[in-house]
Amino acid sequence: MNQIQVTKRDGTKEPLDLEKMHKVVFFACDGVNGVSPSEVEIKSSIQFFNGITTTEIQETLIKASADLISEDTPNYQWAAGNLINYHIRKEVYGQFEPWHILDIVKKNTEQGFYDPELINSYSEEEWEKINGFIKHERDFHISYVGMEQFRGKYLVQNRVTKQLYETPQVAYVLIAATLFSQYPRDERMKWVKDYYDAASNFDISLPTPVMAGVRTPQRQFSSCVVIETADSLDSINATASAIVKYVSQKAGIGIGAGSIRAINSPIRNGDASHTGVIPFYKHFQSAVKSCSQGGVRGGAATLHYPIWHLEVEDLLVLKNNKGTEDNRVRHLDYSVQFNKLMYERLMTSGDITLFSPNDVPGLYDAFFADQDKFRELYEKAERNTKIRKKSVHAIDLFSAFMNERKNTGRIYLQNVDHANTHGSFLPEVAPIRQSNLCQEINLPTKPLNDFNDPEGEISLCTLAAINWGNMKTVSDFERAARLAVRGIDALLDYQRYPVLAAELSTMKRRPIGVGIINFAYWMAKNDMTYTNPNLDLIDEWAEAWSFYLIKASVELAKEIGACSGSNETKYGQGIVPIDTRKLDIDELVEYKERQDWAGLREDLKTYGIRNSTLMALMPAETSAQISNSTNGIEPPRSYVSVKQSKHGVLKQVVPGIHKLKNKYELLWDQKSPEGYLKIVAVLQKYIDQGISVNTSYNPIFFEDEKIPMSVMLQHLIMFYKYGGKQLYYFNTFDGQGELDVSKMVTEELPLSDLDDDAACDSCVI
Repeated sequence: MNQIQVTKRDGTKEPLDLEKMHKVVFFACDGVNGVSPSEVEIKSSIQFFNGITTTEIQETLIKASADLISEDTPNYQWAAGNLINYHIRKEVYGQFEPWHILDIVKKNTEQGFYDPELINSYSEEEWEKINGFIKHERDFHISYVGMEQFRGKYLVQNRVTKQLYETPQVAYVLIAATLFSQYPRDERMKWVKDYYDAASNFDISLPTPVMAGVRTPQRQFSSCVVIETADSLDSINATASAIVKYVSQKAGIGIGAGSIRAINSPIRNGDASHTGVIPFYKHFQSAVKSCSQGGVRGGAATLHYPIWHLEVEDLLVLKNNKGTEDNRVRHLDYSVQFNKLMYERLMTSGDITLFSPNDVPGLYDAFFADQDKFRELYEKAERNTKIRKKSVHAIDLFSAFMNERKNTGRIYLQNVDHANTHGSFLPEVAPIRQSNLCQEINLPTKPLNDFNDPEGEISLCTLAAINWGNMKTVSDFERAARLAVRGIDALLDYQRYPVLAAELSTMKRRPIGVGIINFAYWMAKNDMTYTNPNLDLIDEWAEAWSFYLIKASVELAKEIGACSGSNETKYGQGIVPIDTRKLDIDELVEYKERQDWAGLREDLKTYGIRNSTLMALMPAETSAQISNSTNGIEPPRSYVSVKQSKHGVLKQVVPGIHKLKNKYELLWDQKSPEGYLKIVAVLQKYIDQGISVNTSYNPIFFEDEKIPMSVMLQHLIMFYKYGGKQLYYFNTFDGQGELDVSKMVTEELPLSDLDDDAACDSCVI
């Protein structure tokens, strides 16, 4: 070992200094129970070789510690995190002790890494105050997987050389300083400190675009972009251009393309015959894949169309591995849209009649805006013998949908009637016509006639989440909600908008989406499982979470003013989400108003709402890893999750494993998703947008290890009955390992396009 020569950064060589390595490992393990420095050293030393670089030694120590993470020895996650922290500090500062915050800001501003506006917004006295309350020791509260995500995705860096220019606490405090820079000088330092404390202590979590971008010259931080096309070449091309622009800005895309007419429809009074929707879907696919999301991964989009579209039988199979390139469009995900009438046809063993939207004027618009009018137009068109149509047994169409959903994992569902009747907006004025990539966003859109069309509407949603695992009582939600809402609201004014229709819409509606992380941990702490949840307790906490989010936006409306689109929301009429809930939910949990909803309704009528939407339960892979939280509202797949990413194998341990291991119910131990779907129903009644709802099945619990169609349809109907809006992934366990949807499509998507997030670097907060 003593003969091993180490290559230093300047290229010179010196003998391996075991004592120096020993000190680093002991430092990383100091105060961490259940870890052994010698185990890390032994596991590392066998991987050393002559000429090894100092960086390679550091990475070997980190990997050795990470390899020791297990259910029995979970605390190696903290030792590994400490080693990464030590490595980052030495790289950024050239020493262990961090610099003064102003010195960091000056250097990184001069080099072009930070937005110059940041340093100019605060005085030296204010920077001194910031330096006084930044807590660099909080970096040691970040586990291995969190530190890996920081250095791989979040910290400002040269993505070619991998040189880092900041540490996690610097990132957190500068995000806070950026967001509140325009607040009044006599109060903004309070907001900066409070926001920094909440974010760095993991009470609130932020999405990838915010964590990686706020404080830098980049100024596009909205996670989700929702774009609708009309049935015209100008609109289709304008939509494709907008997609390219936003994919290049790291956004995930939701596309509404259901209005495009079906194949063989007449064009120009019969001068030509329409090619159908598939060539245009291919056009959108090319737009999505033309740019990468900030050089991190390929673009991603979900395209939406109605179940009654004349081409639906061909559209349902677009993603599967059968067929040819001519009749498949595999690099998009799809969401199929339903409403009450479609479910009625299923329940009565009736037929669903398929139409081309252009053949029944007003039908497509009514599908979203007016359910009674839709029924009237639909049934009238069924009786009209002059209209081109096709009749399909509802059971056959629903079964085809479920088969594709099961086999691909990535055919989604949207109940458009629930999205509109139980949404934030007045459907007759601002209907919801599609969702986003990950199926949690419900915002109005209008098609573009050209790229700069001021009459079009592209909707953006900027995200955050509240860590339920950190909340001790429901009253704790008030502070977290106030900070989450104010931070994102300020961001809407700070960021830039590459497309005019997106800027106009955002300024009019100011939509945000606050979600939930660490829900499974919260459940374990409260002694409940997904199979047998305490719906009353979930209801109580969801009520407080929703109440304080709305209250926070009303407070902003009082201070700054309501958004100009407040009059197009139910909020503006004093109507809150629980007022439009599906009454069937009351079967699950008794309706109660524990908070002062009456007072809040009156305030809404008086002051309006600052943000037309406030809640959205998004996937939360990355931010959950940062805070060592369970993912969104999802059950963990294992006590120690092992996830492959571009950055290597990452291990994450469920929070509180020492005390709560037996309290967790793992995903694949659940015999049915019914308990989970009931939880979703209770949460949904308090949410103005949607939830990324996954349905998961372990075939081992079914005869012949095959999931019966009847069971899947039963759960689909149950989801609709209780007011469900969107379904996201369909997950299946194969008995040997997880059929992760990010791996299920390897024949369709190159591995270079995939990441541990399995969706996009934006939507997954």
